[in-house]
Amino acid sequence: MSQEQPRRPQEENEPVKYGDIFNVSGELASKTVAPQDAAMMQTAETLVLGQTQKGGPASVMQSAATRNERAGLVRHEEATDIAAYEGVTVTETDAPGRRIITESVGRQVIGQYVQPTPITQLPGGGFMQQNTITIGEALEASAQTAGDRPIEQSDAAAIQAAEVRATGSNVIIPGGLAATAQSAAAHNAVTVREEDKIKVSDVLTGATAKLPADKTATRQDAEGVVSAELRNNPDLVTRPGGVAASVAAAARLNENMNVDI
Repeated sequence: MSQEQPRRPQEENEPVKYGDIFNVSGELASKTVAPQDAAMMQTAETLVLGQTQKGGPASVMQSAATRNERAGLVRHEEATDIAAYEGVTVTETDAPGRRIITESVGRQVIGQYVQPTPITQLPGGGFMQQNTITIGEALEASAQTAGDRPIEQSDAAAIQAAEVRATGSNVIIPGGLAATAQSAAAHNAVTVREEDKIKVSDVLTGATAKLPADKTATRQDAEGVVSAELRNNPDLVTRPGGVAASVAAAARLNENMNVDI
């Protein structure tokens, strides 16, 4: 990978900044690595690569953000303005026998590496293009990034909105993702012991197969899911790595693929 190894700040009470851990310049280099930045990159890696990469940018950012949070230098819900407004991205460029993975914060690359891939030639010539990310796949990603958290009402509302968007139907499917999530949230609301609560992963693992229909995640889908999660969260925030964050990341990545969705 192209990112540099983390360098300890000179003073213990100084936050870890992007310039301390990545080869970046300008305004980004002076920005403190925040928990929401790391969560967004973790979600993006999971959506594109299937999992967070060991030693990858998301892992490095998470370590830095955790240190900053434990030192009381950033809040858990905090994100840098660059990550919040310009976004974090993970893109892949396909070439015969390999793919180039590029990870960025704002417009600056923080990691780039090559993975070998089998060559799939299409009839008539050419190579298979990268598929877009569906709503179901975004839900599966949140099962990994937020899977150990108990489901709350805001999660259930976001899952319901995602199911409606994926299927194109407002009818709640008996035994489907939305119905299961609502039951789980109701169960958790009256359950005291954490170990007895139903987790996000219990509902969303294998989400794609549980949906009767699925579709590519778009910006409109993301807006609907984000709105549902916000309306049902007393703090009016979305959860890092949660359902809304995953669908929003999927929509943003699809747009970056320059596909017609």
